[in-house]
Amino acid sequence: MVDRIGVVGASLAGLRTVQALRREGHAGRIIVVGDEPEPPYDRPPLSKQFLVEDWEEERLRFAHAAEADPATEWRLGQPVTSLETGPLGLELEDGSRLRDLDAVVIATGARARRLPFGRGLEGIHTLRSLADARALRVDLASSRRVVVVGAGFIGMEIAASCRQKGLEVTVVDPLPAPLVRGLGPILGERVAKRHREAGVAFHLGVGVEDFEGDARVVGVRLADGTNLPADLVVVGIGAVPATDWLATNGIEGARIEIDNGIRCDATGFTGCAGIFALGDCARWDHPRDPANPRFEHWTNAVEQADVVAQRIVKGEAPDFAPVPYVWTDQFELRIAIVGEVREGDEMRVGLGSLEDDRFLALFGREGRLTGAVGFKRPRQLNACRKRIAEGMGFGEAVEALL
Repeated sequence: MVDRIGVVGASLAGLRTVQALRREGHAGRIIVVGDEPEPPYDRPPLSKQFLVEDWEEERLRFAHAAEADPATEWRLGQPVTSLETGPLGLELEDGSRLRDLDAVVIATGARARRLPFGRGLEGIHTLRSLADARALRVDLASSRRVVVVGAGFIGMEIAASCRQKGLEVTVVDPLPAPLVRGLGPILGERVAKRHREAGVAFHLGVGVEDFEGDARVVGVRLADGTNLPADLVVVGIGAVPATDWLATNGIEGARIEIDNGIRCDATGFTGCAGIFALGDCARWDHPRDPANPRFEHWTNAVEQADVVAQRIVKGEAPDFAPVPYVWTDQFELRIAIVGEVREGDEMRVGLGSLEDDRFLALFGREGRLTGAVGFKRPRQLNACRKRIAEGMGFGEAVEALL
């Protein structure tokens, strides 16, 4: 019988795990440990409404499970330093221990990737946490020229937000177009066009060599010799799974594997008795994809929580075979993606055109529908997600949806 459950990580994945465990009927004790001092909050607005509209922090906050669930204990601002496997337990940074746990769910998320230079210079930011967003918002208030390093989702959202605040914005990326990994080069260039219309400048196909400045950053030096003046720099070059605490301390006797995330089966089980992982820190087996990709998506964390809760409470759960879903808001554009877009995929655009703010693009590979991108096309995009899961052929999907 599972009675005491420890959840490591108090963000979206951790909170949704607690809620899913209760829905599945778990009535025992749940202890949630998080390294941030804040109760669970929503991260997507950090790069948008929190910066542009100066949202109050209370608007970011999720309904806190502890307020209505006395059987759940929240220990915030307390990083976990080690995982004990026999008997199952957790050691916290303050030296306290949670002992005799029946299950542990690891939901520590990911941390922002950093460049190997510029350490110690003021004015260089990453954006992953509420603390990051607070610092960035304060610094933006006294800045005029912003350089964004990285043209992925977070970089492009920050670029749009800074431009909406009236700042001079330059985006740098070694790839030939923004959002290439998520949208492909053609749609990536479509987004770049909208940013250029708003006044965002780009230096694409070139990397960053170093940052200029003594105590504070004053410029960004590119690999081609260009020097971009900057009052503030935001580095948005992706994230890495927050598993350092496991790798550093080791887990003696455990069969936990860490390879671009904590390796799990298709239900979140790590292979070590009683230990599960989900969200950005976990890499699950995928029944349809032998590469077993790790998805850093809001929707993925929510859906995985239901699977893990069912596996813990009932002892079994169906294999999770997700079709990824992610969205981004930039200026007035609402862009949503289902499935995956890869280099060389066939693409068809319909229900509008690339010149419009409202269209649907389908992507196919080896004769199957593998991805779709919708610009303000939520209903048709939801249909694509279902059809990808069903294995629909690309030609059939084009005929049915376009």
